[in-house]
Amino acid sequence: MARKRFGIAVLATVTILVASAFAQRSNEVAGSIGRSIISDEGVSGIVSGNPNVHFGQAWTYEGNFSHRFLNFGIASISVEIPIVYDPKTKVQFGPSNSVPKDFSAYFLTPAARVNLFPTTALSPWVSIGAGFARFNPNTTLEFGGGSAAVSQTNAVFQVGGGLDVGPWDHFKIRGEIRDFNSSEPPINLNKSNRYSHIFAGLGLVFSF
Repeated sequence: MARKRFGIAVLATVTILVASAFAQRSNEVAGSIGRSIISDEGVSGIVSGNPNVHFGQAWTYEGNFSHRFLNFGIASISVEIPIVYDPKTKVQFGPSNSVPKDFSAYFLTPAARVNLFPTTALSPWVSIGAGFARFNPNTTLEFGGGSAAVSQTNAVFQVGGGLDVGPWDHFKIRGEIRDFNSSEPPINLNKSNRYSHIFAGLGLVFSF
């Protein structure tokens, strides 16, 4: 009888905890603005001049929707959909007039996000997801002339982290860094290389 009562008590406790976790649902919409940071890349086969391709640091924008479906107090788990838009990244490659002068990029990467201390004023978080990137190269080469590069869609892996600061009921300030890793964009170089497009931004979160 005691064992049966103990089993009932454990089951009731687990049920209450799970129900409480699912009851604390919330949605968030967020917007951020920041910069795209892309490291220089070496180009094989260059015997003279600077063998590196350089990328400009462009203003970049993010919109984000997330739904928190589990909250255990010390940590919460959310599904988020970050959409990042880089309207113009300049490309420089001195040895030859072979790269488009710039390109735009879109990233859409549904992800899982884990927040620590989600109901406190300071909540650090990490995000891991995957989706696709859309690259649209300029039709003009760096030093003039037409470019043969065409738009392409690549699979992309996203990992990120940040800090939400929320002294108000419904609003938070968010600082974040996300790394979007994909195959090389269509710039006529290093087609077999991996490409890391880092977004560092600051924005505002509205919870409801």
